[in-house]
Amino acid sequence: MTGAATKILTVFEELVGTDLPIRVRCWDGSQAGPPDTAARVTFRNRRALRRVLYSPDELGLARAYVSGDLDIDGDVFALLDVPDLVSRIGEHRISEMSAGTVLRAGATLVRLGALGLPPKPPSIEMRRKRGRRHSRSRDSETVSHHYDVGNAFYELFLGPSMVYSCGYWPTGTQTLEDAQRGKLDLICRKLGLKPGMRLLDVGCGWGSMALHAAQNYDVDVVGVSLSREQVEYAKGRVSDAGLTDRIEIRAQDYRDVDDGPYDAISSIGMSEHVGLANVPIYTAKLYGLLKPEGRLLNHAIASVKSLPDKVVDGRSFIDRYIFPDGEILPLSKTVDALERSGFETRDSEALREHYALTLRAWVANLRENWDAAVAEVGAPRVRTWLLYLAASALGFEEAHRLTIHQVLAVKPGIRGASGMPKSREGWSR
Repeated sequence: MTGAATKILTVFEELVGTDLPIRVRCWDGSQAGPPDTAARVTFRNRRALRRVLYSPDELGLARAYVSGDLDIDGDVFALLDVPDLVSRIGEHRISEMSAGTVLRAGATLVRLGALGLPPKPPSIEMRRKRGRRHSRSRDSETVSHHYDVGNAFYELFLGPSMVYSCGYWPTGTQTLEDAQRGKLDLICRKLGLKPGMRLLDVGCGWGSMALHAAQNYDVDVVGVSLSREQVEYAKGRVSDAGLTDRIEIRAQDYRDVDDGPYDAISSIGMSEHVGLANVPIYTAKLYGLLKPEGRLLNHAIASVKSLPDKVVDGRSFIDRYIFPDGEILPLSKTVDALERSGFETRDSEALREHYALTLRAWVANLRENWDAAVAEVGAPRVRTWLLYLAASALGFEEAHRLTIHQVLAVKPGIRGASGMPKSREGWSR
């Protein structure tokens, strides 16, 4: 009698339309697929099949893994790197299949026990959001969902730098800490920070940029974040460093900052939370907070695909588990909003490969500290983050999917003066 593993692998290969280099194990002890592959999946129970049956897209697969009904043994990168695996198992592809193929797949799943009430989503899934998209209250709620899960958890995979954004890995950089320190210093140099200047750090995270700028460039810093836990952690770091007279950390929406002008503004990994509809508000607000000839450094992930005409709440894994309401804009949209607000774009540096290296370093840290992470936030959340970080690393390694840019812009002064050196060598040294 054929075991469940062979039947399941056959179903998925029919749905995907290609052979899968995956080793499948099942609750009945059966196995199928190449024995020497690094990508191994275990269906621990029939509930995993029900999750996929009721949500035949990436959300169903994610729910099965996050809940523990499905497990990934071995190399998670090898599984996620199967070409078009997730997109091929989507509703759009099922709708294009012949009725016979769909009926055969459904009948096989039914015989394996996939029928039953739809399983409840894992408790950490964010399904309902209150208020208008990107309103102050809703932004506060979605940011809290992502960041307020315990600072100790973030320490385990971010490492001592506590920087949750793309590091900078020029030739010779060996460690994550060196890459993050190099990134912060690169931003400070691009902003032209000098002693006595006043810097606004929008979305200040755990305070790393504020501390680096104050300690190494002798500037005064205001950092703002919507995450309560980040703010308390950053305040503690500032106090421990003896810099409470130079750095102020606030729990504040960027739209409510009203104590400009500032000499420079850094926004590192924050504008992804702003949204297409609000990006003109965001750029206009930062323009108004800067002094003439002041510089803005906007460090953000960018999409290389065109945006849909209308943004709707999605069924994606990212929207439900990681970045609710997050919107990744094409670089052109960000630059357009900056220039419409009055900024002059002076430079844009792509760091796509740098982010892939950073994400792989975070995955390594999370794996190394797996048991401690589970003790802090529970297995479902740790599984969520492993899936997210590994998939993101692959997304940045492949061109034409995701990228990331540091855009340097200036608020022109009298008669259009930028106050900047005429070459990159001058402002980046």
